[in-house]
Amino acid sequence: MAEFFDALDPKHTAMIEKQPVFFVATAAADGRINLSPKGYDAFRVLSPKRVAYLDLAGSGNETHAHLVAEQADKGRITIMFCNFDRPALILRIYGTGTPVLPQDAGWSELAGHFTLLPGTRQIFDIEVQSVQTSCGWGVPFMSLEAERETLLKSHRQSDPAKWEAKRASRTRSIDGLPTRATDRYIAGE
Repeated sequence: MAEFFDALDPKHTAMIEKQPVFFVATAAADGRINLSPKGYDAFRVLSPKRVAYLDLAGSGNETHAHLVAEQADKGRITIMFCNFDRPALILRIYGTGTPVLPQDAGWSELAGHFTLLPGTRQIFDIEVQSVQTSCGWGVPFMSLEAERETLLKSHRQSDPAKWEAKRASRTRSIDGLPTRATDRYIAGE
């Protein structure tokens, strides 16, 4: 049976910290719903009512576009964690989020919570509105074999000028919504 909470509690945080993957969903008023899997050590619980995750450049920037399109840079976002081990559990965080880029005023404070990875383009700062847990009995048992190094390797090998030029040219989502590009290449590690 599903339970709702106003904020994350220590048990929720402990479960989140054990998960190697999480899922992010956003939607603007018009267009596609975006659902993305995320890996690496990229998620942080900053307080019971605030979380953030490190976003690496990839094939698109839909989450950014949806959050900016919604309500003056603060759009709806849902994050889901599944426990693939014991105990069975699904945890969803419902909230509003803001993309914070390296050139933004809040960058330094947020970036201090992470080890920046090659290709880091932004951090999503999320205000928790509610938390839901449910049984997860239909989720299979799975174990992490290893993180994929392909994305990090690609970013490590990128020429910074070409990387920035490519990101600067991607100013629209797949539905034509605007995005802001980072103004700098982050080598990470």
